[in-house]
Amino acid sequence: MAEIIVETLSSSSGGAIFQVKVRDEKGQSEHRVRMSHDYHQKLANGKTPEEFIKTCFEFLLSKEPKESILSEFDVPKISTFFSEFEEEIKKM
Repeated sequence: MAEIIVETLSSSSGGAIFQVKVRDEKGQSEHRVRMSHDYHQKLANGKTPEEFIKTCFEFLLSKEPKESILSEFDVPKISTFFSEFEEEIKKM
């Protein structure tokens, strides 16, 4: 199982930027992720922003290897690749 480490790089009234490291037996990948506060409120079900970002990566890792995850993206972009994302993430 991969280890997912989430660090908040910056936060403003509009949203936040996170650095995410995914480590497994094959190595490590790093990702810069942006998320608005509104999007977090819409889907997080009470999770902190960091917990929600970790859950997003758990979702992504269930679909693809860490090496296939974009190095930089906005969280809503996940729905572009996986149409079921918003429905499934609410249940996680």
